[in-house]
Amino acid sequence: MKRFLFIFCSTVVIGIIFYIGMEYQVRLREKSAIVFDMKPYYIFISIYPVFIGLLLRLPKLIIEIRDKKKWSFDWMKIIVIGIPSFYIATIPLLIISFGTNLLFSKSFLMLGDTIFTSIAGVIFGYVLLDSLKSNTSSTESVS
Repeated sequence: MKRFLFIFCSTVVIGIIFYIGMEYQVRLREKSAIVFDMKPYYIFISIYPVFIGLLLRLPKLIIEIRDKKKWSFDWMKIIVIGIPSFYIATIPLLIISFGTNLLFSKSFLMLGDTIFTSIAGVIFGYVLLDSLKSNTSSTESVS
C-alpha cells in the first residue's frame, strides 16, 4: 500500500509539473513571437523535455535507492541511446549557436515543430537516470 501511494503521488506531482511546464511553454512562445526573440523559447524546449524524462524515471530510482544495492553505470546505453537523443534534443540550441549547417538542423527548421526534439529530450532524461543500474546483490548481509 505504501508503494502504491508513493507511485500515485509521484504521478500526480509529475502531471502537475508537466501541466505547468506546458502552460509556460505556450506563454513563452507567444511572448517570443511578440518580441522577436526566440532564444528563450528554444532554450526552454531543449531543457524542459530532459527534465520531464528525469522526472519520469525518478520514482523508480528512489525505490531502487531504498533497496541499498551496489550501483554501476551503463556506459553503452549512454553512448548508443543517450548521446544521439541529446544531440536531437539540443538542435534548437545548436541552431542558435552554430547556424543551420548541422545534421538535422534544416529538417527542424522546415518542420517548425518541436515534437521530434521533445521526444528525444524525454528519452535522454530517462536514459540518463536509467543508466544508473543497481546490481542484483544487496549490500545488506543476510543473518
